[in-house]
Amino acid sequence: MDVLISPSILSADFANLERDLGRVATADMVHVDVMDQHFVPNLTLGLPVVERLVQVSPVPVDTHLMIEDPDRWAPGFAEAGAASVTFHAEAARAPVRLARELRRLGARAGLALRPATPVEPFVDLLPEVDMVLVMTVEPGFGGQSFLDVTLPKIRRARRAVEEAGLDVWVEVDGGISTETVERAAEAGANVFVAGSAVYGADDAAVAIDDLRRLAAAAHRHA
Repeated sequence: MDVLISPSILSADFANLERDLGRVATADMVHVDVMDQHFVPNLTLGLPVVERLVQVSPVPVDTHLMIEDPDRWAPGFAEAGAASVTFHAEAARAPVRLARELRRLGARAGLALRPATPVEPFVDLLPEVDMVLVMTVEPGFGGQSFLDVTLPKIRRARRAVEEAGLDVWVEVDGGISTETVERAAEAGANVFVAGSAVYGADDAAVAIDDLRRLAAAAHRHA
């Protein structure tokens, strides 16, 4: 199981996004949070900015849509060139149709779950997606503390993927740092979104390497 690190630009300098994308060139992806101030109580950036970020990013763009009506808006992010487009299960009206459309447009389709949303109702959808994002904080703001209560859900998501014999990534987002990444990895996550742990470090490349090393070691010991 490959370990993938996806730094979140929510913790970057929004006045110097192209520069800060360069700081994480050794990452596997870069995580871009799109918030609409309706699905979550925060407003970040939209499709025109993401389209430009795709053009200048040294690594693939991993978009996380914390928005209402993703059925309408999510395909545009795939058309803009995002490598991965994740929508929330709580917001999508027709998640299977949306996931298939994202895949048709060439993006990996991701299904995100808030901390209190169980994974079980969505197990039958796993063949339709490429990634399950288990939120390890309440979505909306960066800098929150990791919620250990989500660890059993990460385990259940990984178990469901393995029992189905699928190649579906399990991503975690929220409070990921050198203090928490091992717990998330031991539970079964293999994609790790980290904001302040990377962008708050003196050397982002070293921080990325540290997270990758710790997660890989936790996988070996799990």
